[in-house]
Amino acid sequence: MSVDKATVAKIASLARIRMDDAELERMVPELNGILAWVEQLGEVDVTGIEPMAAVIPGTLRLRDDVVDADPLTGGRKQADVLANAPAAEHGFFGVPKVIE
Repeated sequence: MSVDKATVAKIASLARIRMDDAELERMVPELNGILAWVEQLGEVDVTGIEPMAAVIPGTLRLRDDVVDADPLTGGRKQADVLANAPAAEHGFFGVPKVIE
């Protein structure tokens, strides 16, 4: 696949980038080079290789899910949280009904 000046102008227009004729002419070989490189990547044999999202393995560092050990509150802060709620109902945030 190759691009011409009209295609580069359309891409620039879609990206809302203003380019004059000299810039459009300069971008044609650059975009063609990028497309040639991408086509070259398609020729690589990747059978038996697992797809991956990152080069290095990433694991989430999780903490234990424990209740606050504060001796005064004992993890019970429901009243403090609901004090700022515009409408509290049965220990929960009250919200307006959206579906009838």
